[in-house]
Amino acid sequence: MRTTRAVRVRHAARTFPREVPAGSAPARQPVWLFDLDNTLHHASHAIFPQINRLMTAYVARVLGTDDATASQVRVDYWRRYGATILGMVRHHGVDPDDFLAEAHRFDDLRAMVRAERGLAQLLRALPGRKILLTNAPVAYAREVLRLIGLKRAFLREIAVEHMWVHRRLRPKPDPLMLRRLLARERIAPSRAILVEDTLSHLKRYRRLGIGTVWVTGYLRRVPPGVQPTSAADALHPMQAAAVGARANSPHQPAATPILFANRPGYVSVKVKSVLQLKRRLVRRG
Repeated sequence: MRTTRAVRVRHAARTFPREVPAGSAPARQPVWLFDLDNTLHHASHAIFPQINRLMTAYVARVLGTDDATASQVRVDYWRRYGATILGMVRHHGVDPDDFLAEAHRFDDLRAMVRAERGLAQLLRALPGRKILLTNAPVAYAREVLRLIGLKRAFLREIAVEHMWVHRRLRPKPDPLMLRRLLARERIAPSRAILVEDTLSHLKRYRRLGIGTVWVTGYLRRVPPGVQPTSAADALHPMQAAAVGARANSPHQPAATPILFANRPGYVSVKVKSVLQLKRRLVRRG
């Protein structure tokens, strides 16, 4: 497999951090961009349904409407813009920080988090630097990392608050955001690896020339013949996986795991879990 490389990043208010010194890592080692939700932990189990309920309640308050209508608006903005927050900012002038804070309130996040053991050891074993690139807010992301034992696994974290370009919020899969990030860090796209559950993000960013790893183990679908019950059972509208006709939709409840027979051409490597990542990369040579 061709080795690839990405970026090092760290929390800085609504801007990308300064570039990494040229001699800070071996030149030929990759730098990994890891997504968080449904990539490093099982967010569809309990966290995404709660976020959807909170987002729907927030939209209902802003619009002065019922939950059913608010859920439709939430889903529509997710489909149109790739993130509900973008529609709320553009059409209703909401404060994005307030929206994110209200959508990520948890009474007991520890009880909601599910993750596999061995993630820290796996990340240490992978060659090159690792950074977190997530559409979630930084406070939530750091708390989840702490709870799953990855508090020190990443050299930097880029969360949604850091994805402002030209005074516009541009979360994944916005190409300008990633191009600017790579340029600022002086990283050739051919040396970047994005590890992600969301196919639409992988497809968009593969066009920039980066490597792509698709994590499928936490993706869900409605079994054949079963109708969706409520939007509260849905995936996170900011990060739900778009997988074509069989995609996780914001209307679909978490049910049985998807069985993916094929790997799209824009996916370099497909794994069920990041724990398989090193073995699969070695196998590809």
